[in-house]
Order: sequence, then structure tokens, then C-alpha cells
Amino acid sequence: MLDHFRLDGRVALVNGGAGGIGSGLCLGLSKAGAKVVIADMLDEKILQEKAAALKAETGNDAIGQYVNVTDEESVAKMVNAVVEKFGTIDICINSMGINLKRPALEFPMEDWDKMFNVNVKGTMICCKHVGGLMKENKKGSIINLSSVRGIRGYTGGNSAYCGTKGAVELITKTLAIELAPFNVRVNAIGPSLVITPGTIHIQKDPELAEKYKALIPLGRLAQVEDMVGPVVFLASDASGFVTGQTIFIDGGATAS
Repeated sequence: MLDHFRLDGRVALVNGGAGGIGSGLCLGLSKAGAKVVIADMLDEKILQEKAAALKAETGNDAIGQYVNVTDEESVAKMVNAVVEKFGTIDICINSMGINLKRPALEFPMEDWDKMFNVNVKGTMICCKHVGGLMKENKKGSIINLSSVRGIRGYTGGNSAYCGTKGAVELITKTLAIELAPFNVRVNAIGPSLVITPGTIHIQKDPELAEKYKALIPLGRLAQVEDMVGPVVFLASDASGFVTGQTIFIDGGATAS
């Protein structure tokens, strides 16, 4: 039964793979047996160094690949490069995202456009190009990064972020329906606040940490490691009859 969770021999592309959540997912997928492509907007030399470190840690093949997810030509070039290297893409994780917090009534439209460009358009372009390859292969698993903010409003300048994640929610469901006849599954994970290098200040501030913990029935903040199990599940044969779903990794926040 545990073999259903293994990813041996499969190729996993992680867009945003050098980010706080993405890097943890790369490690988890690699430990599960996948060949991992760390795709991000960093210099290729840095990405290759990260890939070499990942390979050294797990023993499984890994490469770095530059991509600008908002540029369709860049995404197409990335997909071609991965196919040239590994022959296919079995798993695609879209974890690239940004959050610019602004009061709703003062939100600069250039910031609004930037967020929708990365979080929504970037996700869709990657789904389009990788989904096309998976359609041809008649198999594959796409996993998008949504959020609890995709189904719930929240204060603190999150109008654009909530809007982008709501869009990711429905893109995920619609693509799941369109690609189901080709045995391509499309799902998402929806974390609550995750502690990464960009949010570690929250965990280090007792007052602020308690504020966020009060929203979580399990009484603690999410760590990157909490994302790995659900993603490996959605990437593996263990979830072979699961598509169009979002797993909310939120300690029970959306249950109340």
C-alpha cells in the first residue's frame, strides 16, 4: 500500500521551487523518489547549485531551470528544456506567488496587476503548457498553490491576495474537468499562514504569533513540512481518483 505514495522515476516540475514553500516541496518530492526540476526566477547558476545540493541530500536527480511564469515564451522554453532532459513531466507544482498588502480603497492598480500577473496568469500559463504535454501523454498531476484566503476574506490589506487565490481555486476546478478525460488530475493545496524565511518574524514575535495561533484549532502555526505530505499524496497514485479538490492545510481554521 505504501508503494502508492512513491514517486520513483517520475519527473516533478516545481515552479517557485526556490521559494520558502517550494524548496520544502522539492525536498519532499525528491525524498519520495521523484526527479525534481527547481524552476524559479533566480540566476541559473544559483538554481543549479540548489539542485546539486538536493541531489546530494537525497540521491535522486535534480536540475535547476530559470523561468518567468508570467512570460508564455519563457514557460514554453522551460517545458521544452525539461522534456529534453528527462523526456516528460509527470507532476507540476505551481507554487510561485507574491503578496503585496495594501488597504483595499488605496490599492495601487500597478500592484494589483502585478499580483494577478504572477499568482493567476503565471499559474494558468504553466497549467496550459504542462497540461498540454500531460494531455498528450494521457497522464499527469498538476497541483496549484491556493490558500485559505481563496475561500475566506481577511483583513490586513489582503483584497488582491484573496482575489488571486479565489481565481486559482476556480481555475483548478475548471481545468480538472477539462483534463479529466485525458487522465490528468488537477488539484490544489490551501495553506493557512506558513512559516517561511519571509514570515519567520511572526513566529519570533510572541504577541503576533499568538494572534495567528488563536485562529487555528490545532493551536500552532503551519510549517513548510506540513505541506509535503499532502502534496506527495496528490502527486502519487494514492490520489488516483482525486481531482478538482483543494486540501486545506490549515490546522482546522476553515472548519470553524
